[in-house]
Amino acid sequence: MAYTTINKSTDYFNTITYTGNGTGSTARTVGFDPDWIWVKNRGSDNHYLMDKPRGLDYNLETNNSDAQARDYLISGTTSTGWTSSNSGEINANSANFVAWNWKANGQGSSNTDGSINTTYTSVNTTAGFSISKYTGTGSAATVGHGLGAIPSMIIVKNLTSGSTKWRVYNKSLGATKVIYLNQIEDTDTGSGSWNNTTPTSSVFSVGTSSDTNASGSSMIAYAFADVQGYSKVGGSYTGNGNADGAFIYLGFKPAFVMVKRTDNTGNWYINDNKRDPYNRATHSLFPNLSDAENATGWFVDYVSNGFKIRDSGSEVNASGGTYIYMAFAEAPLVGTNNIPANAR
Repeated sequence: MAYTTINKSTDYFNTITYTGNGTGSTARTVGFDPDWIWVKNRGSDNHYLMDKPRGLDYNLETNNSDAQARDYLISGTTSTGWTSSNSGEINANSANFVAWNWKANGQGSSNTDGSINTTYTSVNTTAGFSISKYTGTGSAATVGHGLGAIPSMIIVKNLTSGSTKWRVYNKSLGATKVIYLNQIEDTDTGSGSWNNTTPTSSVFSVGTSSDTNASGSSMIAYAFADVQGYSKVGGSYTGNGNADGAFIYLGFKPAFVMVKRTDNTGNWYINDNKRDPYNRATHSLFPNLSDAENATGWFVDYVSNGFKIRDSGSEVNASGGTYIYMAFAEAPLVGTNNIPANAR
């Protein structure tokens, strides 16, 4: 039985949907003060990511390799959410949006565990999530993540250069492999990214790649550790090519699932429980694309202890295909309050 000390997952991760109004200083209620905010117009537009270690004035886009831009999309955060500007990117009048929100620990402070001292590391050890901003050296090095646990997934982006990829470490692939958040490609060798070195409970390693460690460039790293009953971010599954697809046990009812094929080309897929409050979940967005939401894409059932694939498409369920996933909970299977989650 997957007990967890996190009885209310929405204290640490929550998805919201809203309709833009084109007006500045519009409050968006999340339920907590978020430190990483990922917004997507459900029509055709970029994915916009803001966080406190970089400063909320700055945004990144997962669907391209651009450097960060200072567009002032978010005015600030409150104890219960964040405030949008009148920017069309995240508040176009009458447009429908989704925002995924995570709780770390504000802007954070420098972490000196690695050979590179971070400028800021914002960490939530309870939820297994940290954000670290650091300056690359161009030589093999280590960077402190602050989790106190071994991260299962790390996402890194060069903030300075406009020609660098979003590099992803995943436990199931190992430190000799890398996959790209902004591309459809399968895995690549990871020696330049992670120095062929598995992360520890205090640091992750970077090699000589300009994507993770360019000399003099500012970098951002989002690190995630698995937390029983709340998150599973280093998992993988094998497809069977059948609409009666694999069942992936998580130990919780998911609120958010992101999937990527790793043995062949394929888009990243995101589904969540707010755009699809009932089974089946069909509304997919793609971190590597600016495309509008696809309502006839990946079919998946969210159940009390995991998710069940209901699609035979090769990007999510090719026979023998291998896939990684990141999932966060709506509710644990059973928390310390002994209250079980219910299926949908």
